[in-house]
Amino acid sequence: LRRQCEVLAEESIVCLQKALNHLREIWELIGIPEDQRLQRTEVVKKHIKEEGETTILQLEKDLRTQVELMRKQKKERRQELKLLQEQDQELCEILCMPHYDIDSNSVPSLEELNQFRQHVATLRETKASRREEFVNIKRQIILCMEELDHTPDTSFERDVVCEDEDAFCLSLENIATLQKLLRQLEMRKSQNEAVCEGLRAQIRELWDRLQIPAEEREAVATVMTGSKAKVKKALQLEVDRLEELKMQNMKKVIEAIRVELAQYWDQCFYSQEQRQAFAPYYDEDYTENLLQLHDAEIVRLKNYYEVHKELFEGVQKWEESWRLFLEFERKASDPSRFTNRGGNLLKEEKQRAKLQKTLPKLEEELKARIETWEQEHSKAFVVNGQKFMEYVMEQWEMHRLEKERAKQERQLKNKKQTETEMLYGSIPRTPNKRQGLTPNRPGKVRKLNTTTMSNATANSSIRPAFGGTVYRSPVSRLPPSGSKPIITSTCLGKKTPQAGRNGANKENLELNGSILSARTFKGFQI
Repeated sequence: LRRQCEVLAEESIVCLQKALNHLREIWELIGIPEDQRLQRTEVVKKHIKEEGETTILQLEKDLRTQVELMRKQKKERRQELKLLQEQDQELCEILCMPHYDIDSNSVPSLEELNQFRQHVATLRETKASRREEFVNIKRQIILCMEELDHTPDTSFERDVVCEDEDAFCLSLENIATLQKLLRQLEMRKSQNEAVCEGLRAQIRELWDRLQIPAEEREAVATVMTGSKAKVKKALQLEVDRLEELKMQNMKKVIEAIRVELAQYWDQCFYSQEQRQAFAPYYDEDYTENLLQLHDAEIVRLKNYYEVHKELFEGVQKWEESWRLFLEFERKASDPSRFTNRGGNLLKEEKQRAKLQKTLPKLEEELKARIETWEQEHSKAFVVNGQKFMEYVMEQWEMHRLEKERAKQERQLKNKKQTETEMLYGSIPRTPNKRQGLTPNRPGKVRKLNTTTMSNATANSSIRPAFGGTVYRSPVSRLPPSGSKPIITSTCLGKKTPQAGRNGANKENLELNGSILSARTFKGFQI
């Protein structure tokens, strides 16, 4: 206050000096002499004194009003300072932070109060953030403890779980300790879950190997989920019971494992040599050691299959497509397919054409993936004891050879059929029935003077009916069987039967090992 009064007095003096200087300049400008200027200055001085005497009371009143106002401001500022200090102390205690550094004996300025307010607001935000984190971590800790059947056994754990949340110190150290405790509990929970899941997998495997009935499995269905201590204990008891039962049924268990082993061999496309390389598979001395060998081989094969699963699935897809392709190829070469009346033939042809396009594409994709795999693993990818692409080329070559063999068989069959028809004449596969025509009958031997010629043996000769010489027809030699004979004359005024009616009016006579077609010419049987 004193300083303010001094400042006001100094400002008044400065204003007075400025006013007097301005008057002197005016007096000098209008030409007032020096003595008059001095007099006028004295008059101004007197006026100032007279005004001062009349305004001192007012000035005192104003000063008193200002003092009261300043006292009020002082009181308010000190009250706000005290309140801020109390809030700061409370927040700093719960946050374990140092108090705000400010002089409690002096009256703070408006700027100091504003900075203090901002500090307290920051503390409140920090408290709210840490409290939210504390509540969230506490909830997770309680859930983990319930899952683990864990009772708080340290003072810190009891403070977290059992004490009032408002009483917990939200220091950075405590928050860090909370996070550490939660990680420990979650790790224990994960370990328990892994152990329980491993026990469940072991139980399922033993159930399948021992062929446990469904009713017996349902008895322990309640512990097949969760990871609490009592669940873990119940699972372990079930495993122990099944292991004991397994020891009592060793042969049955090993045989079940061998079935599973054979399935993995098939899935991994093992060759016969690879299968025979696992000698325990053929051992009949069913001991615990033999079981362990089979278990280890199953684990190895499972890992091997998982590493190569993508490739094996691709090979399996190719195998299925290849089998379907061969089936379509077989049907395409089957003459009976033309009896189809339901549209399946067209559908099969479309599928066959599609496979002819997709198979090479699938092979190229597999080839690229296998090459990448071989570069990464620095070894060959083997299917059925050989490289896959060699296996594919071998299948195609076998298919080509099979088609060539079938073609040669058809050609040989057709050749034999042609030779037979040339010798014996063609025999229609189905009778030729036409309306108005009667079936042709074998030709009858014409008679002359009631004398007929009989068939002789291979070494006999044909004699004429009157013991004379048989005059040969001047026509050319007989054509091969199945061809039409050329008849240019008639006998007894009747036309010769048409030779084109499926070999009618023919007889085959065997003479000296040769086949002759019997026919009539000018009344003679030759």
